[in-house]
Amino acid sequence: MALAPTYAAHRLLPAAAGAHTLEVFLDYTCPFSAKIWRRLTKDVIPYLASAEPKVAVVFRHQVQPWHPASTLLHEASLAVEKINPSAFSLYSTALFEHQHEFFDEATLAASVNAVDDTLAVLQLLDIQAGEPKNGGNAVTNDLKYHIKLARAQGIHVSPTVVFDGIRDDGVSSSWTLEQWKAWLAPRL
Repeated sequence: MALAPTYAAHRLLPAAAGAHTLEVFLDYTCPFSAKIWRRLTKDVIPYLASAEPKVAVVFRHQVQPWHPASTLLHEASLAVEKINPSAFSLYSTALFEHQHEFFDEATLAASVNAVDDTLAVLQLLDIQAGEPKNGGNAVTNDLKYHIKLARAQGIHVSPTVVFDGIRDDGVSSSWTLEQWKAWLAPRL
C-alpha cells in the first residue's frame, strides 16, 4: 500500500519503484510487537537491504486501545517524526525497549500529561485547556490517518504483517532470520 509523503520516515527500508512491500503493523505497548521489531531491525531489514528483488519495509501504527498508554506512545512517535523525521526509527526502538515503563500497571496512576512529559516531545502532545471541544493535540489527525488506514485493511491486532497488500496471520514474532528467509523466498 502507498505511503503518504508526510510519513516517509515510516519507510524503514526504501526500495525502487515496483519493489515488493512488507508492512508491519505494530503497537509500542505490545510485547510481541517489540519482539518482531527487534528481529526486523537487527536481522531482517539488513538481510532485505541486500536482497534481489528489492523489498520496501514500512512501519504501520496499530494502536491497541485496551492499553491506555498505547495512544500516547503512538502520538509521541508521530510528534518526533514531525520534529525530526530521521529520529523516528531510533525513537521507535527506544519506545519498544522501554515499553514496560508504559504497560498498564506502570501507568495506572499516571495522568495523560504525566505520561506525555515522560515521552519528551514538547508541545506537540499538549491539549489546550479551555472550552471542551475534544480537539485533540497537534498529532491527533496524524494518528487518525494511521488508525483509518489499519481499519480499512481489517487489521485488528499487533503485530500484523502484510506483504504486497496481502495480510499473513501466520507470521510469528518469534521467528528467527532463517524462518523469515524461508517465508520470504517464495514471495520474492
